[in-house]
Amino acid sequence: MYRRAYALLVGTALAMGLWAIITALILDKRLVDPEGSFLGPSWLRLPLLLTGALLLDLLPRSLWFGKGHPVAMVQVARERLRSHWNRERLTLVVLGIVSFYVTYVCYRNLKSFLPFMIETKYDRELHLLDRALFFGNDPAIVLHGLLGTDVVAYLLSYIYLWFLPLVPLALTAWLVWSRNMSYGYWFVTSQCIAWSLGTLSYYALPTLGPGLEYVSLYADLAQTPTNDLMDSLVSSRQGVILGGLTGQVQSVAGFASLHTAITLLVALLVQYTLRSKVLKIVFWVNFAITVVATLYFGWHYVADDLAGIMIALVAFYVGGLATGQKFDHGGLASHPTTTTSRIPVSKD
Repeated sequence: MYRRAYALLVGTALAMGLWAIITALILDKRLVDPEGSFLGPSWLRLPLLLTGALLLDLLPRSLWFGKGHPVAMVQVARERLRSHWNRERLTLVVLGIVSFYVTYVCYRNLKSFLPFMIETKYDRELHLLDRALFFGNDPAIVLHGLLGTDVVAYLLSYIYLWFLPLVPLALTAWLVWSRNMSYGYWFVTSQCIAWSLGTLSYYALPTLGPGLEYVSLYADLAQTPTNDLMDSLVSSRQGVILGGLTGQVQSVAGFASLHTAITLLVALLVQYTLRSKVLKIVFWVNFAITVVATLYFGWHYVADDLAGIMIALVAFYVGGLATGQKFDHGGLASHPTTTTSRIPVSKD
């Protein structure tokens, strides 16, 4: 009954795990936890994440509907456990969080291994392509001239950094609260596919990104949290490559842009699984501004963003096929299924 969804979700995580292990053995390096000591070791963090997802759903609901009365709160919690947290929901949440966690940890390690596996960089070629597309100008300089380098820099910075909490929050929302169970599988499966394809793109066309390779183009920008993040990544990269930092990862790789890929993927899933027009507008605007920010701050070349868009479309489509969604001849889901013979649907 769950064969296609399980196979693709678990298979993606296992493939990433195997790739990371083989690469670590080739380089004689060990896999590290990219989040350091946050919430403790992995064997403790996963149960905490799973418990947190459960409490995030039960506590606010119990407090609100129980109106602070202990007996009523317990009754609300029991009813929610019975109606919502059935075997199918628990399977989705556990399988989704574990598969995504494995995929993401392997992504971070494989990204860190990249400088040791491939020394060649293609920044010059992508920079020349950028200048050709902008008629001899650098995209960053054009954007700085149009938007300025002070007030807008802060706005773009905070929206760009919103990506960091967006991924875990969105993942939790679709796994825990999707009324149609297939939408939860669609979200987490497409996420794992996107992060895996992004890792492949790093190895297919290694780059540092214009902000690191052509630093002078961004010298006039205001010092925002995004600049601080880039400085931190450069420092970590040097420490890892030179061997001074142990137990940490380097996180610099340009092609393709996963900021673009993931924000587009979330916008697509909001568009085709939620009814709120406001949320649809918010996430499409978030995607558009994120793309501008990648060029404005020098995180990516134009080709990186185009590749990120392709990754999102592929992940969205393949994830949809695996979870029983209906697609138009044009390729996008215009009428997603409310039921599917392969993924159970929540009855609440």
